[in-house]
Amino acid sequence: MPQWHKKTLCMSKKLLLEQIFIGTKPIELYIPNPIDIKNQYQKQISIDPETAFPYWSQIWPAAKAMAQFIQEQPSYIENKTVLELAAGLGLPSLVAARVAKVVYCTDYLPDAVVAIKKSILHNQFTNMSCGLLDWNNMPEPFPQADVVLMSDINYNPSDFETIYSILTYFLKQGSTVILSTPQRLLAKPFIEQLMPWCRLKEEIEVNHLAAVVPISLMVLR
Repeated sequence: MPQWHKKTLCMSKKLLLEQIFIGTKPIELYIPNPIDIKNQYQKQISIDPETAFPYWSQIWPAAKAMAQFIQEQPSYIENKTVLELAAGLGLPSLVAARVAKVVYCTDYLPDAVVAIKKSILHNQFTNMSCGLLDWNNMPEPFPQADVVLMSDINYNPSDFETIYSILTYFLKQGSTVILSTPQRLLAKPFIEQLMPWCRLKEEIEVNHLAAVVPISLMVLR
C-alpha cells in the first residue's frame, strides 16, 4: 500500500463490512464505501488538483496474495510478533492474527487506522492492535518484531531509498520480512537490491476485478 505525502482526502465515516475469501476461508473487514470515495475524490480534486487518490481505501492484489501466503504457510508467523507497515485496510494483519502471538498493524493515515480498528473489534482479536506509523518518521528505536509485513509498498520511486533503509534495519535486527508486490518494471532495481536477503520467492496469482493478477512474494531474512 503506497504512502503519499501530498494532501490526502479525508474520508466519510461510512464503512461497509465486506467478506473476503482467502482460499476457502472468509475474513470480514471494514472498507470505506467506494461510491462515497469516488464522489468525495472528484469533488476534492476539482478544488485542489494536488489531492492524492486514497489508495489505502481499496484491497489490492498484493494484500490478497500476502494474506493467502500467510494462511497457507502459517509457520512463518505462528506464535510470532508481527508488524505490518503501510497496511491500508490491514487484510494481511487480520489473517495473521488468527495464529500470531501479537499483531501490530500500522498506517500513516488516521482514516486507515480507524477502519482497521473497527475490523479488529468486529473480529474480536485480542492479540491485535493498530496505530499510526509513517515510514518517513520512524521512531527511535524502531518497533521490534519477529516478522514485518509489507504489501505493495514499492510503488513510488522517491520512496525506494527510505523503504530499503527500513527493510535492511529490520533484517539486520533478525526480523523476517515478507514482501508482496505487483510485477512493476520501475521497481525492478529496488527488488534486485533485496535479492541477497531472499530466502523464498513465489508467484501468486490473484483474482481481482475479473482479471488474474500475478504477484511476487518474497521472504527476506
